[in-house]
Amino acid sequence: MNRIAIRAQARELLAGRWNIFALIWFVYVLIEGAAASLPGSSLLIMGPFALGLTIISLRVVRREGINVEMLFEGFRDFARSLVASLLIMLFVALWSLLLIIPGIIAALSYSMTFYILADNPDLTASEAITKSKIMMFGHKTELFWLYLSFIGWAILCLLTAGIGFFWLLPYIYTSTAIFYENIKEEAEIIIP
Repeated sequence: MNRIAIRAQARELLAGRWNIFALIWFVYVLIEGAAASLPGSSLLIMGPFALGLTIISLRVVRREGINVEMLFEGFRDFARSLVASLLIMLFVALWSLLLIIPGIIAALSYSMTFYILADNPDLTASEAITKSKIMMFGHKTELFWLYLSFIGWAILCLLTAGIGFFWLLPYIYTSTAIFYENIKEEAEIIIP
């Protein structure tokens, strides 16, 4: 799993879809911005939107159509996505109390949770988190370097007053979905 190959594949898969995925992110940011003014509402919608964005990125990788309405797909699975996001936040915060590095390692361990939820509607949130930890065993460093490889693009996005992030985030999400698809095949041998 070469990060250069993953990013190249992501660009190929996003061809013709960059703008619709950027629009989806724009809509998400508008809603999150509005929700930020209502106490606690961001916590309630964060999980369902994370699941919706994950579903969209998986559809891109699987060469299926995407549209703005799919952003709200996570609300069909509100309880599991909410519980997953709250548990992940809690676990990462607790590991971060030790130092920042354990927090980063925990975040990487739990990073496949929403992909697992999207593919396994029968699993609970805690089961998906556990499966993510198992799936990411031996792969956290690879994902960390993949994320770090976007740092140059992130700096360039800052120079566009943040507008470039609407195109960078689909690139990152699609790359992560490719990463998930690659390690999922290996994990299916280990995890039933």
